[in-house]
Amino acid sequence: MNSIVPAAAIERQTSSDEASDDIVRLVDVYRRFGETAALDGISLRARRGEILGIIGRSGAGKSTLIRCLNGLEQCDSGEIHIEGRNIAGLSERELQPLRRRIGMIFQHFNLLSAKTVEENVALPLKIAGVAKTERLRRASELLELVGLSDKAKAYPSSLSGGQKQRVGIARALAARPALLLSDEATSALDPETTRSILALLKDINRKLGLTILLITHEMEVVRGIADRVAVIDAGRIVEEGPVWSIFAEPKSEVTTSLLSGIRPQLPEHIARRLSPSGGTEVIFSVDLAGPAAHGALFADLSAAFPHSFRLVHGGIDHIQNQPVARFFITVPTRDAGLPARVQQFLTARSARVEGLGYDTDHA
Repeated sequence: MNSIVPAAAIERQTSSDEASDDIVRLVDVYRRFGETAALDGISLRARRGEILGIIGRSGAGKSTLIRCLNGLEQCDSGEIHIEGRNIAGLSERELQPLRRRIGMIFQHFNLLSAKTVEENVALPLKIAGVAKTERLRRASELLELVGLSDKAKAYPSSLSGGQKQRVGIARALAARPALLLSDEATSALDPETTRSILALLKDINRKLGLTILLITHEMEVVRGIADRVAVIDAGRIVEEGPVWSIFAEPKSEVTTSLLSGIRPQLPEHIARRLSPSGGTEVIFSVDLAGPAAHGALFADLSAAFPHSFRLVHGGIDHIQNQPVARFFITVPTRDAGLPARVQQFLTARSARVEGLGYDTDHA
């Protein structure tokens, strides 16, 4: 029988590119189903110890991407490197040892109802031929990590959704993987339970230095724990970068749409009365992030243009310890050049300013 590889050995790279910090590297990956390009030239990397969020709408290519990453789907062309080894084109037999380096967390938990919690957690080790005493010791260790030591002898039917997902996380960690894939792992959970699961994943990432890929359609999940985010649409990565930067200045339409539920938006009763011309006030959105959001921007604006604007909506958030702000202001049009001067003033102070239209109904 095999035994679990010691943690110290797991941490040593065995691939030919030991100097690389990339646990995952995709190079120009294509996958087609008939005339549909599910993956259309994807290039992406996830570094050792980082949490990378991959977000997109339904049908964007997320499921195909994750199936290619764990070897369940073969790409048509391109390279998929896991810990430095290109898995594209490997046979099922060649993939087996590599799959042990990848843990999977599923949306609907995928627990075996006829097995106890500890048996579910130990199952990957049983399949790998690990001795019973060792796999039960590892299961106990992991159940303590996820806060379910008292549920070892329970069956999945007696657990809440959040507890089932904790069991799923423990099982995914059983073989000490280098990479953890989370496939919509919180979308079946209520908001409070989602926060607790995300906090657990962040804690595991911090304690174990584990690379985590979060496949999701929820920006709240990405904001909660990811270091970087890649936005996928129609099989392509349309933008990627640090989470705070993408939230502060989305460049693609799909990212803007995905963010609409959690970024301040112009109140609907104001948006309804906007006109492209002819109003008494012009309405601007003002986006700030990083150092630009720390300054006394509106105090400076008031000093430069007394009584020249109204703050009508907005707020400030902190993402990855960086302030990210969005505000909506109105500027009167009685002085035809005033809106342009205000916009220029704000832009010079690193704000991103967009004219949304004219308020036709402000007294």
